[in-house]
Amino acid sequence: MIRVVLPAHLKTLIRQQSEVALDIDGPVTQRRLVDALEARYPVLRGTIRDPATMRRRPFVRFFACELDLSHESPDAELPDEVTQGKEPFFVVGAMAGG
Repeated sequence: MIRVVLPAHLKTLIRQQSEVALDIDGPVTQRRLVDALEARYPVLRGTIRDPATMRRRPFVRFFACELDLSHESPDAELPDEVTQGKEPFFVVGAMAGG
C-alpha cells in the first residue's frame, strides 16, 4: 500500500481529508504512482502533470524520505520505505516569488 499526501487544493478536488492509499503492482515509480492516482481520481488529470507531455508541472514537487525526487526520472523506482508503506510520497505545490 503506497501512501500519498496531496496539497490541500488537490485533496479538496477529490473530497479527501487525509492521505490517499494506492495499490500498485510491480515496480513503483513516479509515473506509475501518478498513473494510479489519476485512474482512481480522474479529476486530478492535468493537475500534477501536463496531459500532453506527461511531465511534472513546473510548480509541483515530489518528496519522499526527506529527499526531493522532483528531478529524478519518472521511471526510477521509489525508495523502499515508500513502496513498503513506511513513508508517504508527498506531492507539494511549490511557491515562487520573493
